[in-house]
Amino acid sequence: MADHAEDLIDYDEEEEETTLPTTTTEAAEAEAAEGGDDAAPADDAAAKTAGKDNKGSYVGVHSTSFRDFLMKPELLRAIVDCGFEHPSEVQQETIPAAINGNDVLCQAKSGLGKTAVFVLATLNKITPVPGAVSTIVLCHTRELAFQIRNEYVRFSKYLPDIKTEVFYGGVNIKKDQEILADKEKCPNIVVGTPGRILQLVREKSLRLNSVNSFVIDECDKVLDSLDMRRDVQDIFLATPHNKQVLMFSATLSKEIRPVCKKFMQDPREIFVDDEAKLTLHGLQQYYVTLTEKDKNRKLSDLLDSLEFNQVVIFVKSVSRAKLLNKLLNSCNFPSICIHSGMPQEERIAKYKEFKDFTKRIMVATDIFGRGIDVERVNIVVNYDISDSADAYLHRVGRAGRFGTKGLAITFVSTEEDKSVLESVQERFEVNVTELPASIDAKTYMTA
Repeated sequence: MADHAEDLIDYDEEEEETTLPTTTTEAAEAEAAEGGDDAAPADDAAAKTAGKDNKGSYVGVHSTSFRDFLMKPELLRAIVDCGFEHPSEVQQETIPAAINGNDVLCQAKSGLGKTAVFVLATLNKITPVPGAVSTIVLCHTRELAFQIRNEYVRFSKYLPDIKTEVFYGGVNIKKDQEILADKEKCPNIVVGTPGRILQLVREKSLRLNSVNSFVIDECDKVLDSLDMRRDVQDIFLATPHNKQVLMFSATLSKEIRPVCKKFMQDPREIFVDDEAKLTLHGLQQYYVTLTEKDKNRKLSDLLDSLEFNQVVIFVKSVSRAKLLNKLLNSCNFPSICIHSGMPQEERIAKYKEFKDFTKRIMVATDIFGRGIDVERVNIVVNYDISDSADAYLHRVGRAGRFGTKGLAITFVSTEEDKSVLESVQERFEVNVTELPASIDAKTYMTA
């Protein structure tokens, strides 16, 4: 990504130059994925003594409980109802920092519950006032916004006074405006995509003067595009200066990190310090070398021979998604398809169908490659390999969620495909081997 940091107004400089935090050095040197951690206090102090912020140390998971975080009892009840006992590594490190009111920039390994971090932290903080929006959550796709809203609903089960709504493009804005105009329906928490949220702000339907929490999920993707970055900046400037900012992603490049920090004040940086640790430990990763014309037969063989709960098959374009989905159904593999060319209502309906386990095979473009959490997915097939190592990591992260087992198989048919696979192995120090003749289901199926 080209460095366009200068195209973003520094909020602190514009509003209150005297409150500019002392920025840490470029300590957060890891580009990574959902599960990083802060160093132990002693390490942190030692690093600062040496004039260097070393917040990237990778520590083991301790036997903590969610009760140790001193959250509202209603939240703890909802956590128990959801079946969670112990926090994941990223939750253990990040929830206390978020609850304490720190700005947080977190890079966390796929599938380890980063969404729960900001959902629980903001729910714990909020004191609902009728008609006042206190939390804004931005993300880059409508499906992810829909999913995040559902997580808020799930964890606010015993907090009936807290209302959450999701707003995104592709649907009639009048419905959103009616909800915001009704004091009884107006949400305390708004989740949405930047374009629609900014439109509501500009039309004065959405008032942000009470916002005290500003969250960006998949922040590298949201802030990578200059157009979307400007939308986010305009939304950000419509909120009060004093607020908490939380940003999360699986991949935070050195180029995007300073851009993220322009929105923050002395953020707590939590990330994996070694890219080799970004790979999901329970995930088996293989490749198959074949010609383009052999892909369909090989995919059919895999779906016949492998045991699976649910499968996501990634392709590179909308047209290929439609064709492959049609082919699979004609071969008696009842798949569904999701891509950007669909009307929004249909996309959400397909997502729900897959999430509810009505369908077991999903053909998708990269629109489904980030953040979407369907817990039963245990196989990802890259029918077309991604165009970058980062995109590969996000895709295969759909399997092996929250430390469970999974299987990722990548089809390699061109020199460009080989080059991407080599960059994945080099960057994340993972050995992606050739697919063996047979695979023991125990290695990728959670008992």
